[in-house]
Amino acid sequence: MTYAWRDVIEIRRVNELSFRNIVITLLEGLQVDSKATSLNRRMFLAGSVAATLGGAASLGRGWAASSDDKALIAISLDLEMSRHYPKRGMMEWDYEKGNLDAATKQYAVDAGRIAKERGGLIHYFCVGRVLEQPDVGWLKGLAAAGHKVGNHTYDHVNVRAKTQAEAQFRFARSSWLVRGKSVEQIIRENIQTTTIAMKERVGITPDGFRTPGGFADGLDSRRDLQQMLLDLGFTWVSSKYPAHLRGKEKEKPTADVFASIVSAQSNAQPYVYPTGLVEVPMNPISDVTAFRSTFWKLDYFLEATRKSVEWAIEKRAAFDFLAHPSCLVVEDPHFETIKLICELVHKAADRAEIVGLDAFAQRARVRSGKA
Repeated sequence: MTYAWRDVIEIRRVNELSFRNIVITLLEGLQVDSKATSLNRRMFLAGSVAATLGGAASLGRGWAASSDDKALIAISLDLEMSRHYPKRGMMEWDYEKGNLDAATKQYAVDAGRIAKERGGLIHYFCVGRVLEQPDVGWLKGLAAAGHKVGNHTYDHVNVRAKTQAEAQFRFARSSWLVRGKSVEQIIRENIQTTTIAMKERVGITPDGFRTPGGFADGLDSRRDLQQMLLDLGFTWVSSKYPAHLRGKEKEKPTADVFASIVSAQSNAQPYVYPTGLVEVPMNPISDVTAFRSTFWKLDYFLEATRKSVEWAIEKRAAFDFLAHPSCLVVEDPHFETIKLICELVHKAADRAEIVGLDAFAQRARVRSGKA
């Protein structure tokens, strides 16, 4: 599938890259297999062009580079079960996202220890139903060790759902759980209940909020959701996951795929919404996109991660590694990706540091003049 001229929309603010070079890149390199990606060509092109041009002009809204700043690198792990893990065909996790198995919990704990040993930390995001399990001592231990833990809704709900059934697989099958409730009520209660559970069961207040799933435009078009999160006491959200190529299933990613992932980093920099809520995007490529959806080998994932972290260090920008212990315990059992990130940051010395996502949000507020 090739791109027609009408697909190139709102090309603007061409700074370091010329229009000619961008068009050549689009026409020669960017061919998306419709089966290998859920993004349609118009959405991908809009996101890719915006990311490329945004990277040429600046590092995202309110994120101008400064040689005095360190690159901010984060390792974030979503505490939830993932379909197809530990074996392909396991789909029931869609209805039991918080029912973590022993291997997933142990991986989360070991990842925190490994990051700490290398001078870093991890920002976890907890699905509330995790806290219904008999033992949450492992999570208390992570919090006590200085790791961050954010709110990831109670049932892993889609905050941009338009119907009850779209909000969560569980509600589609067991509609009586949300009978009489509006979608707005479902989402609000899911977030509120998780905050209460974290306080009562773990003794901590959530450090930030991450939406289940990522959106190419974050919450840009949803001022109502921005305001809801502010009303619920959150000052920042992690909801944006920019568009990028991922290649064909079970094939080695081409140079264009790696280039697209690196290019997308400039469109994954924190910014402040008009409401004052800060957006802290998730940086490509996620583990579920690489492994579950496209069947990548670990070497491919390590290469994409290395290139992205090196870009962030060079630009003194932000990079948030997005992954799931339930996926990595199968795909990266020896923690090679986390070790790689820590190693790259260590080598960068005073040019980079591993921090929680709250540090991303604070820098965005300072740079926007809204601190």
